[in-house]
Amino acid sequence: MAQKTPVKWTFPVELNEKERSVAKDLRRIGRFYVFLREIRHELFDDDFQAKLAGAYKPRGTDPIPPALLAMVTLLQAYTQTGDAEAVVTTKMDKRWQLVLSCLDCDKAPFSQGVLSQFRDRMIAHDMDQALLDRTVEIAKRTKGFGWQKLKAALDSSPLLGAGRVLDTWNLIGRALSTVVTCAAKALKMNREQVMREAGLTLLSAPSIKAALDSDWDDPEQRDEALARLLGEVDLLEKWVTGHGAVLTEDVPVREALEALRRVLEQDLDPVPPDGPRRIRQGTARDRMPSLGDPEMRHGRKSKAKPFTGYKRHFMRFLNPNIITGALALPANCPEQQALELLVADTERHAQFDELHMDRAYLGSPAVRPLRAAGVKIQCKPWPSRNAGRFTKEDFAIDLSARTVTCPEQATASIAPKSSVARFPKSVCAACPQRASCTSAKNTGRTITIHPLEDLLIELRSEKSTPEGREALRERTAIEHSLARVSHIQGPKARYRGARKNTLDERRTGVVMNLQEIARQRKAA
Repeated sequence: MAQKTPVKWTFPVELNEKERSVAKDLRRIGRFYVFLREIRHELFDDDFQAKLAGAYKPRGTDPIPPALLAMVTLLQAYTQTGDAEAVVTTKMDKRWQLVLSCLDCDKAPFSQGVLSQFRDRMIAHDMDQALLDRTVEIAKRTKGFGWQKLKAALDSSPLLGAGRVLDTWNLIGRALSTVVTCAAKALKMNREQVMREAGLTLLSAPSIKAALDSDWDDPEQRDEALARLLGEVDLLEKWVTGHGAVLTEDVPVREALEALRRVLEQDLDPVPPDGPRRIRQGTARDRMPSLGDPEMRHGRKSKAKPFTGYKRHFMRFLNPNIITGALALPANCPEQQALELLVADTERHAQFDELHMDRAYLGSPAVRPLRAAGVKIQCKPWPSRNAGRFTKEDFAIDLSARTVTCPEQATASIAPKSSVARFPKSVCAACPQRASCTSAKNTGRTITIHPLEDLLIELRSEKSTPEGREALRERTAIEHSLARVSHIQGPKARYRGARKNTLDERRTGVVMNLQEIARQRKAA
């Protein structure tokens, strides 16, 4: 069967009479829609449309131009519109019709399902990054931007997950119910029949806690309730096993059982030699808090601000104000994991001389290669703490001589293998500043040398000067960008899963870049 060729989106460059009338009405409110209409021939030129069409190979495609669907995703990002609403909005809103070249249409030129499928293709072929790259290329050709001695910056902000966060009781109940649903579908039975055959009694109530009906302040009743719930887990697993390969090899059933077992492992203490199992005190590392979005994680933007979901990371040039990379990672992923990926996205467009970042990124393996390439790192150093005593900053560290000198001018050598400088006990015992330096009774003071100590020394030195502190304040530009991202997207993720939310971050970056290009062209 011959493959279909993706349809090219053909449109006029100049506005016709009807479009000029609509654009005139939008001259004060809605100018961005007019700009999208005016720039679309640059954004979706023949070469880029061919690249979009490549996302449909080797399979055939719906006869809807991929470039048109890409423009729809940008309108969705700008207005935070879902797929169903986008179909209706295109039919009713002349601003959307202006951008999509379908003024006065009585039917949208796409369907809700087509948009979902198109996003999947964008993800599979990394076309969301290609679209972001396209705006950077257009910015390079726009007067008003400078591309010499570039400075880059990156930062992150919380993104609350779209999945429902559940406590241990409801998480176990939800996982149990999912296994029942998948088993019923595999056997072509209804849920009630599965529960009856397996001997389950708790899933018929509105919630697991309502079915257990316990005094949750009574430890004995809590233990009894947990034993009942785990008893139903055992009954269901035994029932599934009894059906052999029909269920145990069914992919949805197997995945549901794996999720159930993970919930039990992460939220319950290990099986004791005697006595009942109990709910774990504290939170397990890498805990999965939602079955609706199993990639969500617990995280912290600071010690006082926990959240559950993802972190959105953005990287941009400080001048020009152009975003070059964006991604979403589970909330418990350290910032340093994002640095290498975002630097690679940025270096495709231009080399930068400075990188401004939060110190959470300092631990990335990408920092040392950047310094070796001549990139200046602008960042607050990690704070030195020693409970009111002398900190590492009070010691003179000479990495070339591999020595450390204390405030009283005693010197210790840095051990070649352990990267630790140990001051002799006898020297510290006779020191008049001992009480201000160390609380160790049987040893002298030790100073540990970090693998990036040369950078930390530089950062501590610059932070101590007015010029250095002024340079650090330049990073506020990326914080302003993240505030803009939050204004466009809101605080909560639109999609489930890190990759789909990365697409949402990147298309938001595309919108912000186009807005900046529009401002520069107006000022030119």
